[in-house]
Amino acid sequence: MTSVISVADIAQHEGQEVAVKGWLTHKTGKGKLLFLRVRDGSGFVQAVLFRPSVGDEAFSRAKKLTQESSLILTGKVKKDQRAPGIPGGYELDVSGIEVVQIAEPFPITPKEHGVDFLLDRRHLWLRSRRQWAILRIRATVIREMRNWLDGNGFVLVDTPILTPSAAEGTTTLFETDFHGTPAFLTQSGQLYNEANIFAFGKVYCFGPTFRAERSKTRRHLQEFWMLEPEVAFAHLEDLMEIEEQLVSHVVQFVLVHHAKELALLERGTEKLERVLPPFPRLSYDDAVEMLHAGGFPDFKWGDDFGSPHETYLTEQFDKPVFVHHFPSEAKAFYMEPEPGRPEVCRSADLLAPEGYGEIIGGSERMSDPEKLLAAIRQHNLPEEAYDWYLDLRRYGSVPHGGFGLGVERTLAWICKLPHVRETIPYPRLLDRFYP
Repeated sequence: MTSVISVADIAQHEGQEVAVKGWLTHKTGKGKLLFLRVRDGSGFVQAVLFRPSVGDEAFSRAKKLTQESSLILTGKVKKDQRAPGIPGGYELDVSGIEVVQIAEPFPITPKEHGVDFLLDRRHLWLRSRRQWAILRIRATVIREMRNWLDGNGFVLVDTPILTPSAAEGTTTLFETDFHGTPAFLTQSGQLYNEANIFAFGKVYCFGPTFRAERSKTRRHLQEFWMLEPEVAFAHLEDLMEIEEQLVSHVVQFVLVHHAKELALLERGTEKLERVLPPFPRLSYDDAVEMLHAGGFPDFKWGDDFGSPHETYLTEQFDKPVFVHHFPSEAKAFYMEPEPGRPEVCRSADLLAPEGYGEIIGGSERMSDPEKLLAAIRQHNLPEEAYDWYLDLRRYGSVPHGGFGLGVERTLAWICKLPHVRETIPYPRLLDRFYP
């Protein structure tokens, strides 16, 4: 029996007769030669058919193949440095072909298509080399984030998707019904993670989060995936060290294991190679002064950064930069104020270079129950919905903190993509809910 192989492993089968199961992406030929570009999900390979070798019937069947036709090829693996593909450098000298299906005319052809056209056909667009590369890198980014946390003493504890209260603000909630009781799609698993640290010390959750923001920027999705670690007995400085170690690990792993995909995306790697700890640390106060000196004289202390401000700040450094100690009024109710300076809180955002802005937001959390209750009242939040959250401060409270990392923004930066809609298989945008 001929062994069925994955294209990704083709180098291990040089000189062997193998079978490849996949789909046709492109076809060219002249005379007695036919070149098929085939993908199998793991990679792309060039298959060469020589009419005298495969016979007239098989050659005729191959000539009738359309884009996205499914097929099974058998042949010998030959090394050729000129052979295109991923991993490349090898091609299949075809001895036999089985056509599984001749595809109907494929709507996405090798020409320029509009964004709406492609998003309407996202289920088919995923087959393109570019989208394949992006989502392969996404899978690695997610896996390596979890591997790093698992290897550093964190425990995965899942948190609810349906919640009775807000974590980030009541204006961006998706409301639903829970058997007659109002419920909301989660904005964050953080509040539950804060409960989990009292059982496990260091935890994280990973899953979809939902924000009903009326925003159409290149950074925003209505549904996105977030990694959220939380740590007991931790201060702001501890969190920033964890973040820079985690992000550096992921970026360097991608550089080593996805060089071909990054090249396909035309992503230069020089700036990514500099993503190593420590990252610069910039106080909000100093950031405001930097903005005033850099052409933003109207920026007021207390304002939140917009995209132009974040872009300017990151341009002053050669790697991601932390901005810490934001104004308390600009951040969530649960963030610990700086002792002796309550107008700022012990928070930090990690800003990615090259105009990609905030990829991580984190803080120390309030650990005093009376202080937290006062903050809940100040923000006009329903006390009964947060009674369980206050319990965490009544029974063995400790300094603690955590952060949320947005997978799609992080991936957009690593791959240098113009919009986050390409970073998730089926994006949910303000004006898009299909497919």
